[in-house]
Amino acid sequence: MIDFSLTQEQIQLRNAAREFAATHLQPIAAAAEREANPQKAFSMTREAYRRAYRQGFVTGFIPKAYGGQGWSHVDLAIAAEELCAVDPGFATTLLVNGLALMPILWWGTEEQKRLWSSRLTNANSPDVLAGWVVSERGGSANFDHPHPAAGLQLTATPNKRGGGYCLHGEKHWPCNSGGWDLTGADFNLCIARIAGSGPNEGTLGAFIVERGTEGVEYEVIDKFAHRTCQNVTMTFRNAKVDDSHCLALGQGDLLISRNFTWSGPLAAIAAVGVARAAYDFTLQWARTYTAGGTSPILYSPVVGSMIVEIASKIEAARSFCWKAASYIDHHEGAAHGIAAMNKSYVSELMLEVVIDCMRLVGVNSIDRRFPLERLYREAMVFPLYDAGNIGMQRRRAWGVIADPRYQVDHYVTSEPFDFERSMHGLGYVGSATTFKGR
Repeated sequence: MIDFSLTQEQIQLRNAAREFAATHLQPIAAAAEREANPQKAFSMTREAYRRAYRQGFVTGFIPKAYGGQGWSHVDLAIAAEELCAVDPGFATTLLVNGLALMPILWWGTEEQKRLWSSRLTNANSPDVLAGWVVSERGGSANFDHPHPAAGLQLTATPNKRGGGYCLHGEKHWPCNSGGWDLTGADFNLCIARIAGSGPNEGTLGAFIVERGTEGVEYEVIDKFAHRTCQNVTMTFRNAKVDDSHCLALGQGDLLISRNFTWSGPLAAIAAVGVARAAYDFTLQWARTYTAGGTSPILYSPVVGSMIVEIASKIEAARSFCWKAASYIDHHEGAAHGIAAMNKSYVSELMLEVVIDCMRLVGVNSIDRRFPLERLYREAMVFPLYDAGNIGMQRRRAWGVIADPRYQVDHYVTSEPFDFERSMHGLGYVGSATTFKGR
């Protein structure tokens, strides 16, 4: 049965997230927005993060078997929209913990799953952070390229003396990774290309780098939006990682795809939250602003038509997000196509919504006393981050659609559609035959 109504528990979750955002996040986000130092702006959210931890927002995605709240993906989307309507940067900080831990729950040993999930669920550390480290300065769109000179260039070389691997190179844009004091998150999940002559040579793997690991440095990136989440350049100089901190060796490309599938609907619903905030302000503006006329502009046919269009796009986008999140709940490892389409389409549609809101408000929309100027900057982030729409997301969806098994109405019935390595690699010269042979 198709049913878009929320359960009583989901309504309570939405209300709790909305109250937290309005009461505890809004004042801090407003102050952090005015802070010139990006690391200080991020650190200003620490107390709100601790409160969010105590309310379960930080560990909601973790299964109950591993100490979390066991929320569904739809539950996550419901909470994320409320947080992002106030501040998407803070919500990004929370959700990146999932990007760091979920691959361990998918690919790790039972010992790894319990160890690293417990790091996040330990109530004695309410400001624990985990980082997701994949993007690089040279670009990561071709992360699945098999040529050693292309794709990811952080290298993991087998440590012949003490076992494990040594990481050498640089990552650019990882989130949370520098930690609250720029000496590292509690742990970072890093994707690197495996060097040497072993069976996984040239392929990608995942490596857990703990806080305090020698040979790792962090430099904060100063951004025009999402000021309350931290992004850094992360430099590795032969940083040593034990064998027990390695996973998905030779399958790092599949790990990246599945991870950005998991986060796709969450990034999309974040864009919905920002667009909803812009719409809320614009509707109130239209109800009172006369533009020098005798009645509020809401009663102008042109404005009324645009307001209806804005409301319709937000409703449609939210439904698409819930659909994609529900698909992940039913087919967790097979949602690559619909999740990528959801993230790329909705994030760009919601940017259009924010721009339309600015057109209605007019020149006052660029006045920093009002929220639209900031919401425009926040909305601009979504098509670019979390696997850029052009660079990664559409290319992954393209790989699914190009598969001979794909049918145009496949997602109507929510049947599983397993992602295979042959779907990677579209978009660079000779990709299909080269990659299938890897």
